[in-house]
Amino acid sequence: MWVINFGHPLTEDQRRKIEELSGQQIHRIIDIPCRFSHSVSFAEQTAELVDRIPIDWEEWQTKPIVVCPPGFAPIACCLVAELHGRMGHFPTIVRLRPIEGAATHFEVAEVINLQAIRDRARDKRMPSTK
Repeated sequence: MWVINFGHPLTEDQRRKIEELSGQQIHRIIDIPCRFSHSVSFAEQTAELVDRIPIDWEEWQTKPIVVCPPGFAPIACCLVAELHGRMGHFPTIVRLRPIEGAATHFEVAEVINLQAIRDRARDKRMPSTK
């Protein structure tokens, strides 16, 4: 799988945990620094950010991609929307959490399949016919 990282560089322990939780080997990590200006549209900056990722249109739709989103929620939301448009589905993401007693160190908490969450939520959209 490919990991696209919009956060801090991943440690070796974090990489191993992503592989363990996903059941897949990491073949490529793409680090994309993510710094936005508050005076420019986040939607515009997100599109430009994703345009810088060295992945072509076919790879977006065929490669197993896991995303480490940025920590700032509005940027992460814009990023998920932009990636959904390019991938044709929601990405799988990595959630980090602080290590207890070491506030500046983070561990991988879980790998979250956003498409699976979306698919389950669709079932709740319609009233039950039971």
